[in-house]
Amino acid sequence: MPRRLVAAGAQLASSPAEAVAAGELVITVLSDGPITAEVLLNQAGTALPGRLVLQVATIAPAESRDLAIALQQRSARYLETPVLGSRPEALAGCLQVMVGGELADLERARPVLMALGGEPRHLGPVGAALHTKLALNQLIASLTHSFSLALHVVQQAGVEVETFMAILRESALYAPTFDKKLAKELADDYSNPNFPTAHLRKDLQLFLTAAAALQLETQGLRGLAELLERATAAGLDELDYSSLHRLTGTTSTQRASG
Repeated sequence: MPRRLVAAGAQLASSPAEAVAAGELVITVLSDGPITAEVLLNQAGTALPGRLVLQVATIAPAESRDLAIALQQRSARYLETPVLGSRPEALAGCLQVMVGGELADLERARPVLMALGGEPRHLGPVGAALHTKLALNQLIASLTHSFSLALHVVQQAGVEVETFMAILRESALYAPTFDKKLAKELADDYSNPNFPTAHLRKDLQLFLTAAAALQLETQGLRGLAELLERATAAGLDELDYSSLHRLTGTTSTQRASG
């Protein structure tokens, strides 16, 4: 990946501090909150004054707020800027960009954010955009799970899948993600993921933590989180998240797929 970026015109830095020092705007897309804090605050801290950090990764809202405070103490500014969409949308420049933070910082970052996906949506202070992102990713998990179970039921009942889909598509129950993942589930082929199962599990756990902090009842969703905990042993972590279809199958189906 670094070679491809350099070939496209990027400059390769020898350290996070060197990368941060090279520009006024800093974009981070790291795996989780602790790693993001480690790279920014410990590895790039000396280069932070005067910079505006755009934090894209899906992390906990509380982690985002802590990061904003820590950056302010280092004379830097911060926006959380999670996006909805995956590789196809990123390549097409049509990600949906959500923003949490100060409007003045958004105006400063607007030209860069518009290159990612058009007009960014300002949702409120730091924490608001990540709560929204987690709410959306929870829907990805829930919709994928419910469709997977429905598909197993109609197949085992001997109903033609396309007949079931025709009814579903004409109803208010339909979501485009069903057709998007149908071919993978029918072929049991989850290679070349845009969003792997391990990331979905991580985001669902973050959602449950955020919802619990808001004193919401999450019992119905915790079963799905427990199901996704079995993905690692089943070898699904690096596959497309729709591979949870294997986990919702019968015991014999799961053995055959393992």
